[in-house]
Amino acid sequence: MNRRDLIGASAALGLSTVAGRVWAAPKADARLLVVFLRGAYDAANVVIPTGSDFYYRSRPNLAITKPDGADPRAALALDADWSLHPALRETILPLYAMGQAAFVPFAGTDDLTRSHFETQDTIEMGQTVGTGRDYNSGFMARLAAELTRVRPIAFADQMPLIFRGGDTVPNIAINGVGKPGIDDRQARLIAAMYSDTKLAAAVAEGFRVRDAVYQSISDHAAQADRGAVSPKGFELSARRIGRLMRDTFNLGFVDVGGWDTHVNQGAGTGYLADRLGELGRGLSGFVEEIGPGWSDTVVVVLSEFGRTFRENGNRGTDHGHGSVYWILGGGVRGGRIAGPQVHADEAHLFQNRDSPVLTDYRALLGGLFQRLYGLDQVSLRRIFPSASAADLALL
Repeated sequence: MNRRDLIGASAALGLSTVAGRVWAAPKADARLLVVFLRGAYDAANVVIPTGSDFYYRSRPNLAITKPDGADPRAALALDADWSLHPALRETILPLYAMGQAAFVPFAGTDDLTRSHFETQDTIEMGQTVGTGRDYNSGFMARLAAELTRVRPIAFADQMPLIFRGGDTVPNIAINGVGKPGIDDRQARLIAAMYSDTKLAAAVAEGFRVRDAVYQSISDHAAQADRGAVSPKGFELSARRIGRLMRDTFNLGFVDVGGWDTHVNQGAGTGYLADRLGELGRGLSGFVEEIGPGWSDTVVVVLSEFGRTFRENGNRGTDHGHGSVYWILGGGVRGGRIAGPQVHADEAHLFQNRDSPVLTDYRALLGGLFQRLYGLDQVSLRRIFPSASAADLALL
């Protein structure tokens, strides 16, 4: 069978060919949410190398106890080498057990500044470090430009760098949504002011999105008033996001702060454990709200970098390098630790302090986009210049 015949047969079977390989065709209703943990979360205390004696020597105060069913503060075994923080027992562990969550350790960027802002910018731009970079071009904006029927949104009070460039993308601070401060009459007047300008479409879209989001959240609040407990923090935000992505949007971004743990980080309990509990409950709420759409949804949880493998003198951790990315979704091939790995020991530390980066974030995301959307190499190069997609078979 020649290549043309193969393509024809693939189309008849609902398959697509990408880079000479035959895969299941991408879902038309695929949703993607990127969750950015700003502040660099301590990945080594979340997806924990409990098979490493060096981990326990490096963290006399912060190490999570080895798996022990009788100890609620002990790590939760994922496989022979890796375990999960106990704060995620009721939320993320069940997804992992169902094969709907995978973790990619030793993931990150080629940015070595260990600066929050610079490395966050590096990830959001998706461009090569050390070249003339365009700060008005984010990789999710470039992704949106490659897709059809895309409905993007940024759940943030200001437009994040990741969505800059390309068509106008609505943004809204989901955690602070209340009754609109501008009524319908004022909105019509403002729209009329811009009716003959280049901003007319953006202004109209801004008011439309505001009204749709407010109506959706108001309906949800009314339901909660009928006896349901009102969730707090990110859990509340994530449920709202799930509702909106179920009904309206299919490409989203949200950032969550509070992950810079230089002092009194805690171990099985404490500050980091509390933040993880909130994050896990939020993601679990998102899954519940999106309902059957979960089967066509992918959530990527990432951070700008990891933290030092050894604890510091303040019972915390400092800025590091390699991190762990989470890939969640109803169609994810999870229940495993994915990607290249090395033993978590002193010999494999990066610059004798951090976890190394073995999977470039652009390669990881490019492989996901290839599988999720059926993008070809030309499209992937436009999204991530100078980076090749890595197929970790996550979808």
